[in-house]
Amino acid sequence: MTLLGTALAPAGASTGSAGGGGGGFRPGAPGVGDAYFPNYGNGGYDVRHYLLKVAYDPPTDRLTGVATISATATQNLSRFNLDFVGLTVRSIKVNGRAASWSRTAHELMVTPRHGLPKGHRFTTVVRYDGVPITQQLVLGPGFTIEAGFIHPDDGAIVAGQPEVAASWFPVNDHPIDKASYTFVVTAPAGLQVVANGRLLGRTRHGAKRTWVWNAPEPMASYLATVNIGQFDTHRYRTHDGLWMYDALDPDLFDEAVDPVDPASPTFGGIARDSFARQGEILDFLEQRFSRYPFSTGGGIVDDYDNLQFALETQTRPIYSKYFFTTPANGDSVVVHELAHQWFGDSVALAEWKHIWLNEGFAQYAEWLWSEEEGLGTAQEQFDALYNGIPADDPFWQVVIGDPGPELLFDNAVYFRGAMAVHALRLEVGGRDFFRILHAWTTRRASGNGTIPQFIRLAERVSGEQLDDLFQAWLFTGSKPALETAAAARVSASPPAPSMELMRR
Repeated sequence: MTLLGTALAPAGASTGSAGGGGGGFRPGAPGVGDAYFPNYGNGGYDVRHYLLKVAYDPPTDRLTGVATISATATQNLSRFNLDFVGLTVRSIKVNGRAASWSRTAHELMVTPRHGLPKGHRFTTVVRYDGVPITQQLVLGPGFTIEAGFIHPDDGAIVAGQPEVAASWFPVNDHPIDKASYTFVVTAPAGLQVVANGRLLGRTRHGAKRTWVWNAPEPMASYLATVNIGQFDTHRYRTHDGLWMYDALDPDLFDEAVDPVDPASPTFGGIARDSFARQGEILDFLEQRFSRYPFSTGGGIVDDYDNLQFALETQTRPIYSKYFFTTPANGDSVVVHELAHQWFGDSVALAEWKHIWLNEGFAQYAEWLWSEEEGLGTAQEQFDALYNGIPADDPFWQVVIGDPGPELLFDNAVYFRGAMAVHALRLEVGGRDFFRILHAWTTRRASGNGTIPQFIRLAERVSGEQLDDLFQAWLFTGSKPALETAAAARVSASPPAPSMELMRR
């Protein structure tokens, strides 16, 4: 996704060194060193918790916020940065004392009154307000979508990747620094507020209502979401006791999938039925991955025409209504986003170039589900793609193990990514394949991972040397050759299925 625009430093902002700046104290780095997005995230500290108290007024699109950030210094800090764009900072305190600060296009640089020693826990409180910026993403000629902090008529949708958080709260905006979150959100009393985690309570005060949501498990910042609007909500437990919270825009039930045929199914009806299968889908994924990594689940669908992707916002994915055109499509996208709860959320990528660890496995989960539903085996889907896409197609030129920022969400990352997963399964056999998935999702739960780490794990579990396999499927910009038996198998396979433009 594209970076946001410049945010000017307000009058009165200043720079300077901390009072404890001597004795080896130095500023934290303005980025975590991601090869694709060097300004994302910040160095010198580790965030433990975000308490986000925000009030939102839909008629004016104005957000007023107080972010309380609890962190630990990982070096002797004289100054530290937060990622923050577009909104006006009113004041900053560090450990209860006023701090000086300045801004650049992407960075909010905070200088506390005294230096922060390594290992020292500290609390930063930022007061801010303004109209959050919505990103306009051009995916092709005449095809522009919205992402980030989105402003539908009745409220707000927060969904985007890789960067969204910095558009609505100050943050260490990179998946390498996960934290827990508490959301205290005030909105007009007639609207619902749905966020990550579990609803702790809501309080009415005049024409406003305040909602409190808590997400205790470590979460990458781009997965944090707050959605405000008209929703029909459904709170329930799955058969094994997992709390679920679903939110569907009631207008979805008035809008037929086929507008020419008023009797056709509605987006809302299909989404409701697919959501009703979430417990079944989670059981299916648990059997193949490991125990579901979070304490709650659910999903959100808003009736907003220009939301044209689904995102695995932790515990409660957000979906475009356009995925719910048939029951099979609806079930499949739910499988995809729920698979991300393991691959991408619980085990987050350590750098954005490792995106295959997210999308390849989520796409492959759809193939496994298709097999379970009798709609086509994983092998048939692999064969169809391999046989149907000629060797000179640009699809094969994408190096999915390191696609570059411009191709981060290219179709090849998803579909060739799933093919790479299947190639691993064929190489090591089904038993070791699922042992690898279980080991990866349990040993790195609540943490981060890289492709080299996954390869080493796969080799340890299987006892096989897999460098050639992964070199061909992840790091070569050409169509991989198949073994003789595999080539014979695909020779009579059907044409490749179409690949949707909507990003998941």
